Amino acid sequence: MLTFEWPWLLLLLPLPLFYRLWRRKADVSLPALKSPVYIHLAAQTTHSTVSNYWHWLTLVLLTIAWIAAVAASTRPTWVGDPVALPSSGRDILLAVDISGSMEQTDMSISGQTVDRLTAIKHVVSEFVERRQGDRLGLILFGTRPYLQTPLTFDRRTMNTLLGEAQIGFAGDKTAIGDAIGLAVKRLKERPENHRVLILLTDGANSAGEVQPLEATDIAAREGITIYTIGIGADVMLQRSFFGTKRVNPSRDLDEATLKTIAEKTSGQYFRAHNPQELEAIYEQLDKLEPVEQDAETLRPTKALFYWPLGLALICSLLVVFVPQSSFSRSGDRK
Repeated sequence: MLTFEWPWLLLLLPLPLFYRLWRRKADVSLPALKSPVYIHLAAQTTHSTVSNYWHWLTLVLLTIAWIAAVAASTRPTWVGDPVALPSSGRDILLAVDISGSMEQTDMSISGQTVDRLTAIKHVVSEFVERRQGDRLGLILFGTRPYLQTPLTFDRRTMNTLLGEAQIGFAGDKTAIGDAIGLAVKRLKERPENHRVLILLTDGANSAGEVQPLEATDIAAREGITIYTIGIGADVMLQRSFFGTKRVNPSRDLDEATLKTIAEKTSGQYFRAHNPQELEAIYEQLDKLEPVEQDAETLRPTKALFYWPLGLALICSLLVVFVPQSSFSRSGDRK
């Protein structure tokens, strides 16, 4: 269906005609320099058939150019048939920690040692692909949180932006409370029983303006379910000049707070020591039952203004260049 955003601009179409009717001829009393040669040439041109032809053609081209320019200014738009969007599913925000501690290389994928964020990308991307029918969004947080992807059905874009996440881009510290607060702002306007936050971190709250449990209380009042995941190995061997020693790379993980966050919001806390356990956790999260919601439709639109605008430009160029080249060739033949 063809629509116009500003159809009232069509009222400008008769403007050149009104100008033609209302304008007054200028009284020219200035002395003119007359040359018999140029007067003769002008007389020949005025009465020639070529001149008469180009006069009418120029008038037609200018008329077409004006109509096309006015048509383009009305912003013609083609509105397609309604496309149904998925009518069931959850609104799920994924909050992923990208603080400096996520560069710890205590994860292994296919026998290759990788950092924690790489393991998360590997597992979460598959989870995103499986959540067909859900609106998904992505929050990345470090010293401060930011919304990387708003809630959307576009899982491909979601995975692309997740893959572009880099450690330290949001700061080296961990603002768990602020990340929950940002999620609450994004989810509270969504239908009830749909609001889910999956928060994944490897540390404790060390930055931000809001404490994690304060933000959790607000989330609980808004009916947001929070699933928390603590990631990181418990044991890692470190080799040095003095030999090999066992260390705990997850000593900073605040499991007690993550468990409390999940309990207060009717969620669940999970512990992932390796990518295999992390994948199993997301398989459990996959079992979230979709909830029916109001059906939504989308009407795709396509702007068409550039077609009449291009026609106006072409006609204007013809008015400027074609008559000159034609008269030049006519003069050469003489």
